[in-house]
Amino acid sequence: MPSDGNLPRDRIALAFLVAVNLIPIAGVLWLEWDLASIIILYWLENLVIGFYTILKMLHLQGLGALFPAAFFCLHYGAFCGVHGIFVLTLTGGEGLGDQLFPSGEDSWPAHLVFIQMLVRAVQHILDTAAPGVVLAWLGLFLSHGLSLVLNYFQGGEYRHSKINTLMSAPYKRIAVLHVAIIAGGWGIQALGSPLVLLIALVVLKIALDITLHRRAHQAHD
Repeated sequence: MPSDGNLPRDRIALAFLVAVNLIPIAGVLWLEWDLASIIILYWLENLVIGFYTILKMLHLQGLGALFPAAFFCLHYGAFCGVHGIFVLTLTGGEGLGDQLFPSGEDSWPAHLVFIQMLVRAVQHILDTAAPGVVLAWLGLFLSHGLSLVLNYFQGGEYRHSKINTLMSAPYKRIAVLHVAIIAGGWGIQALGSPLVLLIALVVLKIALDITLHRRAHQAHD
Protein backbone atom coordinates (compact mmCIF):
# COMPACT_ATOMS: atom_id res chain seq x y z
CA MET A 1 0.00 0.00 0.00
CA PRO A 2 1.23 3.53 -0.73
CA SER A 3 2.26 5.68 2.17
CA ASP A 4 0.03 8.55 3.29
CA GLY A 5 2.41 11.05 1.70
CA ASN A 6 2.01 9.42 -1.70
CA LEU A 7 -1.79 9.24 -1.68
CA PRO A 8 -2.54 12.88 -2.57
CA ARG A 9 0.08 12.87 -5.34
CA ASP A 10 -1.31 9.74 -6.95
CA ARG A 11 -4.90 10.93 -6.58
CA ILE A 12 -4.09 14.23 -8.28
CA ALA A 13 -2.57 12.44 -11.28
CA LEU A 14 -5.47 9.98 -11.43
CA ALA A 15 -8.11 12.71 -11.12
CA PHE A 16 -6.51 14.69 -13.97
CA LEU A 17 -6.34 11.51 -16.08
CA VAL A 18 -10.05 10.85 -15.57
CA ALA A 19 -10.96 14.49 -16.26
CA VAL A 20 -9.07 14.50 -19.57
CA ASN A 21 -10.65 11.19 -20.52
CA LEU A 22 -14.08 12.78 -20.12
CA ILE A 23 -13.36 15.08 -23.07
CA PRO A 24 -14.52 12.47 -25.63
CA ILE A 25 -17.94 12.41 -23.94
CA ALA A 26 -18.19 16.16 -24.53
CA GLY A 27 -17.06 15.53 -28.10
CA VAL A 28 -19.80 12.95 -28.65
CA LEU A 29 -22.52 15.11 -27.07
CA TRP A 30 -21.67 18.51 -28.51
CA LEU A 31 -19.02 18.22 -31.25
CA GLU A 32 -20.51 15.35 -33.26
CA TRP A 33 -17.64 12.98 -32.61
CA ASP A 34 -18.17 9.53 -34.07
CA LEU A 35 -16.55 6.17 -33.37
CA ALA A 36 -13.58 7.04 -35.60
CA SER A 37 -12.81 10.21 -33.62
CA ILE A 38 -12.75 8.31 -30.33
CA ILE A 39 -10.57 5.42 -31.50
CA ILE A 40 -8.18 7.76 -33.33
CA LEU A 41 -7.73 9.84 -30.17
CA TYR A 42 -6.88 6.72 -28.21
CA TRP A 43 -4.35 5.75 -30.87
CA LEU A 44 -2.77 9.21 -30.66
CA GLU A 45 -2.35 8.65 -26.93
CA ASN A 46 0.10 5.85 -27.75
CA LEU A 47 2.45 8.45 -29.24
CA VAL A 48 2.26 10.49 -26.04
CA ILE A 49 3.16 7.43 -23.99
CA GLY A 50 6.07 6.65 -26.33
CA PHE A 51 7.40 10.19 -25.94
CA TYR A 52 7.38 10.04 -22.14
CA THR A 53 8.89 6.55 -22.19
CA ILE A 54 11.89 7.97 -24.04
CA LEU A 55 12.21 10.75 -21.45
CA LYS A 56 12.18 8.16 -18.67
CA MET A 57 14.86 6.11 -20.40
CA LEU A 58 17.13 9.11 -20.91
CA HIS A 59 16.63 10.23 -17.32
CA LEU A 60 17.40 6.74 -16.04
CA GLN A 61 20.69 6.18 -17.88
CA GLY A 62 21.60 9.45 -19.56
CA LEU A 63 23.90 8.97 -22.56
CA GLY A 64 23.89 5.24 -21.86
CA ALA A 65 20.25 5.17 -22.92
CA LEU A 66 20.86 6.67 -26.38
CA PHE A 67 21.09 3.32 -28.17
CA PRO A 68 18.08 1.65 -26.48
CA ALA A 69 16.11 4.89 -26.88
CA ALA A 70 16.92 4.99 -30.60
CA PHE A 71 15.96 1.33 -30.94
CA PHE A 72 12.71 2.01 -29.09
CA CYS A 73 11.94 4.96 -31.38
CA LEU A 74 12.34 2.78 -34.47
CA HIS A 75 10.58 -0.29 -33.14
CA TYR A 76 7.74 1.41 -31.26
CA GLY A 77 7.37 3.98 -34.05
CA ALA A 78 7.03 1.18 -36.60
CA PHE A 79 4.54 -0.63 -34.38
CA CYS A 80 2.45 2.53 -33.99
CA GLY A 81 2.70 3.22 -37.73
CA VAL A 82 1.26 -0.16 -38.67
CA HIS A 83 -1.31 0.11 -35.89
CA GLY A 84 -2.27 3.61 -37.06
CA ILE A 85 -2.85 2.53 -40.65
CA PHE A 86 -4.97 -0.34 -39.34
CA VAL A 87 -7.04 2.01 -37.17
CA LEU A 88 -7.54 4.50 -40.00
CA THR A 89 -8.51 1.72 -42.39
CA LEU A 90 -10.95 0.34 -39.82
CA THR A 91 -12.58 3.71 -39.20
CA GLY A 92 -12.07 5.54 -42.49
CA GLY A 93 -13.46 3.14 -45.04
CA GLU A 94 -12.04 1.09 -47.87
CA GLY A 95 -9.11 2.42 -49.83
CA LEU A 96 -7.78 4.75 -47.15
CA GLY A 97 -5.11 2.28 -46.07
CA ASP A 98 -3.88 1.94 -49.65
CA GLN A 99 -3.68 5.73 -49.96
CA LEU A 100 -1.59 6.07 -46.81
CA PHE A 101 0.64 3.03 -47.35
CA PRO A 102 3.99 4.13 -48.87
CA SER A 103 4.88 2.54 -52.19
CA GLY A 104 7.27 2.96 -55.08
CA GLU A 105 9.90 5.67 -55.21
CA ASP A 106 8.14 7.73 -52.54
CA SER A 107 8.70 5.14 -49.83
CA TRP A 108 11.49 5.56 -47.27
CA PRO A 109 14.29 2.96 -47.25
CA ALA A 110 14.18 -0.33 -45.35
CA HIS A 111 12.68 -0.25 -41.85
CA LEU A 112 12.06 3.50 -42.08
CA VAL A 113 9.05 2.84 -44.30
CA PHE A 114 7.15 1.97 -41.11
CA ILE A 115 8.09 5.32 -39.60
CA GLN A 116 6.82 6.90 -42.81
CA MET A 117 3.51 5.13 -42.21
CA LEU A 118 3.42 6.71 -38.76
CA VAL A 119 4.10 10.18 -40.18
CA ARG A 120 1.41 9.76 -42.85
CA ALA A 121 -1.11 8.54 -40.30
CA VAL A 122 -0.51 11.55 -38.05
CA GLN A 123 -0.63 13.96 -41.00
CA HIS A 124 -3.94 12.48 -42.16
CA ILE A 125 -5.41 12.77 -38.67
CA LEU A 126 -4.31 16.38 -38.28
CA ASP A 127 -5.85 17.22 -41.66
CA THR A 128 -9.18 15.46 -41.10
CA ALA A 129 -9.75 15.25 -37.32
CA ALA A 130 -13.09 16.26 -35.87
CA PRO A 131 -13.20 19.52 -33.87
CA GLY A 132 -11.59 19.12 -30.48
CA VAL A 133 -9.61 15.94 -31.17
CA VAL A 134 -6.25 17.72 -31.28
CA LEU A 135 -7.18 19.66 -28.11
CA ALA A 136 -8.06 16.37 -26.40
CA TRP A 137 -4.70 14.96 -27.54
CA LEU A 138 -2.98 17.94 -25.90
CA GLY A 139 -4.96 17.23 -22.74
CA LEU A 140 -3.70 13.64 -22.73
CA PHE A 141 -0.16 14.93 -23.26
CA LEU A 142 -0.49 17.15 -20.20
CA SER A 143 -2.10 14.36 -18.17
CA HIS A 144 0.71 11.89 -18.81
CA GLY A 145 3.25 14.66 -18.22
CA LEU A 146 1.69 15.40 -14.84
CA SER A 147 1.85 11.71 -13.95
CA LEU A 148 5.52 11.67 -14.99
CA VAL A 149 6.34 14.55 -12.66
CA LEU A 150 4.22 13.46 -9.69
CA ASN A 151 4.78 9.71 -9.79
CA TYR A 152 7.99 9.04 -11.67
CA PHE A 153 10.11 11.97 -10.47
CA GLN A 154 8.61 13.24 -7.20
CA GLY A 155 7.28 9.81 -6.22
CA GLY A 156 10.66 8.24 -6.86
CA GLU A 157 9.47 5.53 -9.24
CA TYR A 158 12.64 5.99 -11.29
CA ARG A 159 14.60 4.39 -8.44
CA HIS A 160 12.91 1.05 -9.16
CA SER A 161 12.78 1.34 -12.96
CA LYS A 162 14.76 -0.64 -15.51
CA ILE A 163 15.28 0.09 -19.19
CA ASN A 164 13.75 -3.20 -20.36
CA THR A 165 10.67 -2.70 -18.19
CA LEU A 166 10.19 0.84 -19.45
CA MET A 167 10.49 -0.29 -23.08
CA SER A 168 7.95 -3.11 -22.76
CA ALA A 169 5.29 -1.21 -20.78
CA PRO A 170 3.71 0.69 -23.73
CA TYR A 171 3.24 -2.55 -25.70
CA LYS A 172 1.49 -4.22 -22.77
CA ARG A 173 -0.81 -1.23 -22.41
CA ILE A 174 -1.73 -1.30 -26.09
CA ALA A 175 -2.39 -5.04 -25.92
CA VAL A 176 -4.86 -4.62 -23.07
CA LEU A 177 -6.45 -1.30 -23.93
CA HIS A 178 -6.71 -1.34 -27.71
CA VAL A 179 -7.85 -4.93 -28.07
CA ALA A 180 -10.77 -4.05 -25.77
CA ILE A 181 -11.45 -0.70 -27.47
CA ILE A 182 -11.32 -2.04 -31.03
CA ALA A 183 -13.39 -5.12 -30.17
CA GLY A 184 -16.00 -2.86 -28.60
CA GLY A 185 -15.76 -0.50 -31.55
CA TRP A 186 -16.58 -3.24 -34.03
CA GLY A 187 -19.72 -4.08 -32.09
CA ILE A 188 -20.75 -0.44 -31.87
CA GLN A 189 -20.12 0.08 -35.59
CA ALA A 190 -22.26 -2.95 -36.41
CA LEU A 191 -25.12 -1.41 -34.42
CA GLY A 192 -24.86 1.94 -36.19
CA SER A 193 -22.83 3.73 -33.50
CA PRO A 194 -25.68 4.77 -31.17
CA LEU A 195 -24.87 7.64 -28.82
CA VAL A 196 -25.24 5.63 -25.63
CA LEU A 197 -22.77 2.98 -26.81
CA LEU A 198 -20.21 5.59 -27.86
CA ILE A 199 -20.37 7.00 -24.34
CA ALA A 200 -20.15 3.47 -22.93
CA LEU A 201 -16.94 2.96 -24.93
CA VAL A 202 -15.45 6.08 -23.35
CA VAL A 203 -16.49 4.86 -19.89
CA LEU A 204 -14.86 1.49 -20.63
CA LYS A 205 -11.63 3.24 -21.58
CA ILE A 206 -11.69 5.30 -18.39
CA ALA A 207 -12.20 2.16 -16.29
CA LEU A 208 -9.31 0.42 -18.05
CA ASP A 209 -7.11 3.49 -17.64
CA ILE A 210 -7.81 3.62 -13.90
CA THR A 211 -6.99 -0.07 -13.57
CA LEU A 212 -3.77 0.20 -15.58
CA HIS A 213 -2.75 3.37 -13.76
CA ARG A 214 -3.17 1.81 -10.32
CA ARG A 215 -1.45 -1.41 -11.36
CA ALA A 216 1.53 0.45 -12.83
CA HIS A 217 2.08 2.71 -9.83
CA GLN A 218 1.31 0.15 -7.12
CA ALA A 219 4.07 -1.98 -8.61
CA HIS A 220 6.57 0.62 -7.34
CA ASP A 221 5.10 1.07 -3.86
